[in-house]
Amino acid sequence: MPINNGSLKAKIVKEMNAKGMVTEGEFAKAADLAEAIANAIVDEITTNGLVVIDKGSSEGSYKIT
Repeated sequence: MPINNGSLKAKIVKEMNAKGMVTEGEFAKAADLAEAIANAIVDEITTNGLVVIDKGSSEGSYKIT
């Protein structure tokens, strides 16, 4: 399953809500923060992430997409 900005944002918002943060409403900015964090994480993983297989016929390093 590919990494997904929207799914990650939803999980971050869920955790923020569990900690009592307000993520909905006219002045709430926590959901915007969650979206920014999710976007940065997905970008970092897809830009620089590698999976290393050290045994078998598939041995090697593979870029995460």
